[in-house]
Amino acid sequence: MADNEQKNSTYDFSLTINELDSNAVLLVMTTVPDMMLAKRIAHYIVEEGLAACANLGQVGLSMYMWQGELQGSEEVSLTFKTTVARVPELAERLRSLHPYELPELLCVPVLGGYASYIDWVRTSTAAS
Repeated sequence: MADNEQKNSTYDFSLTINELDSNAVLLVMTTVPDMMLAKRIAHYIVEEGLAACANLGQVGLSMYMWQGELQGSEEVSLTFKTTVARVPELAERLRSLHPYELPELLCVPVLGGYASYIDWVRTSTAAS
């Protein structure tokens, strides 16, 4: 079984986005283990039009419980600007590029912003 198939068979990767229009803008957040991988993932997702842009944060310490044990590891935060319509493809692409068994994927609705910026996100992520 391929690595991605193996890690996918353990978890439910269905998406939940409650009652948002397909054109609604979202922030999609994840973390990755290092800056090189963050740049690689950001490059692919933005170049493929799945997000208008990606912001890479500084390396920081994440503390979390995993399989009953407290873990601490350095990670880089990645935030993507996209639309609800593009999230399924973005999520699939992220999972294919991500080394974690269960990568973080959180979607946060954007409640407002400059109209021109919101339009730019929508135009940049429109399916070709």
